[in-house]
Amino acid sequence: MKKEEVPQDKSNLASANIREMVYAVDKNGEYTTTLSSGWNPKTIALDNALKDIEERTAGAKQKVLSGQTSPIEYYMELNKMDLPVLASYVGLWQWRVKRHFKPAVFNKLKDKTLQKYADVFEISIQKLKNIDG
Repeated sequence: MKKEEVPQDKSNLASANIREMVYAVDKNGEYTTTLSSGWNPKTIALDNALKDIEERTAGAKQKVLSGQTSPIEYYMELNKMDLPVLASYVGLWQWRVKRHFKPAVFNKLKDKTLQKYADVFEISIQKLKNIDG
């Protein structure tokens, strides 16, 4: 694509004044870099991904409120993490983190373990225990 043809469509990132570097062909037919504020197909994909994250976060919150899972799962989704990432951040095996999703297990966790999660999520232990507070 020619440098003058690089899309400059509005995207969710445009409000944050974020632009992406892309490769294009200049007037001499050589590859060069230029900035793009976005293009429609990428904007649609980004919107769909963000909507999916919002739905998963809302679903996790409902599961916490209904007693089906612990707040750890909610904060994991809220912080756009998955189980392997969270486990590596808290320094625990994935199976242990997944076990901590069980409300009965979560309620018995020591403050030292809760503090690991709170530090990763950048919240207090109190907020970790009470998602509405």
